[in-house]
Amino acid sequence: MLLNTLLLALRSIRRNLLRSFLTILGIVIGVSAVITMVTLGNGATMAVQNQISSLGSNLLMVRPGQRQGFGGGGGGAPSFKEADAEAIASQIGGIEAVAPEGRTNVTVIANGRNWSTNVTGSTNEWFKASNWTLATGRQFADTELVAGSAVCVIGETVRRELFDTRSALGAQLRIKQFSCVVVGVLASKGQAAMGNDQDDVVVVPLHTLQRRVTGNQRIATLLVSMKEGTDSTGLKASLTQLLRERRKLATSDDDNFNVLDTKQLADTLSGTTKVMTTLLGAVAAVSLLVGGIGIMNIMLVSVTERTREIGLRLAIGALEREVLLQFLIEAVVLAALGGVIGIILATGASMVLAKVMDVPYLFNSTINLASFLFSAGIGVLFGYFPARRAAQLDPIEALRHE
Repeated sequence: MLLNTLLLALRSIRRNLLRSFLTILGIVIGVSAVITMVTLGNGATMAVQNQISSLGSNLLMVRPGQRQGFGGGGGGAPSFKEADAEAIASQIGGIEAVAPEGRTNVTVIANGRNWSTNVTGSTNEWFKASNWTLATGRQFADTELVAGSAVCVIGETVRRELFDTRSALGAQLRIKQFSCVVVGVLASKGQAAMGNDQDDVVVVPLHTLQRRVTGNQRIATLLVSMKEGTDSTGLKASLTQLLRERRKLATSDDDNFNVLDTKQLADTLSGTTKVMTTLLGAVAAVSLLVGGIGIMNIMLVSVTERTREIGLRLAIGALEREVLLQFLIEAVVLAALGGVIGIILATGASMVLAKVMDVPYLFNSTINLASFLFSAGIGVLFGYFPARRAAQLDPIEALRHE
């Protein structure tokens, strides 16, 4: 009986293909919109997490001043010293690497080309703390770090802009009034979470930056990389206490430095994108309800058009539940078909848009299955009233219907 009822429902849908397609259009748009929004939102969340993690593994950024963030810093707050980094590394447990960092923007010259970039001065600990690897070449030798030698490691963007297809290793790079030898090229990281190009960098020994570029001993940032599994809260408390002592702050004095935890930053940004994804998905889901109303409307029209057919079936012995089941299955099939088409369209749209937006495509089986079941549920919900109306028709009155 169920198979026969299903065949009758499919035959009725096939008789009015254009009307059936227009009926399910709302379901198709709703399902595809929900899946696409959620998929792209998940991809954006993953992209943010990847970009933050590329800054460094379990990284704490310590800067002078009370204002936090990547542009943080305080005008009157004293800068750090190289000894501060050494004290952190020796006196606080759970530390993987500590790197003092100074930086400035200058124009560098090589091969008759010039490029405005960021010059960073630090130690070899900077590569570990910031999660950098070398594509070619080497890090700085200990003697080069101590002596402040004229050597440098460049990012992929600088290599491309100044050397193009040529090898950069061993080449001369002019920074202000001195030339340095390129001893390494960093592996590309791409764009950071704040939109800046991480590969647009030239790294020199800290003493080289201080003596030949900036002319002062100021250290703008301390990069502190924690070991995996370290309690960041306890470590930050120890770090804060140590720096307060070294900076001779009284108990009543506020901190004249700030500590930015990149993991907390990643969690905050990820939480924001998840909220936006949920909101957009909820807005898109409204169109599913609109599609359900469209199905109910067309099913009511279908009941009116087929009143004589229904009366004839009831007159020759069809049960009310069989008539109800026929129209209910017809509504569910329409909604489920719309769900399937919506999933197919959403998959294609998500792949294309993820590539355009430069975010990873993450197939989410949960949202796809939930959208399909929700669309089928819409068919049951909005198809029940027309089906019940058809089942309750009086056979005699139905046969008289013109």
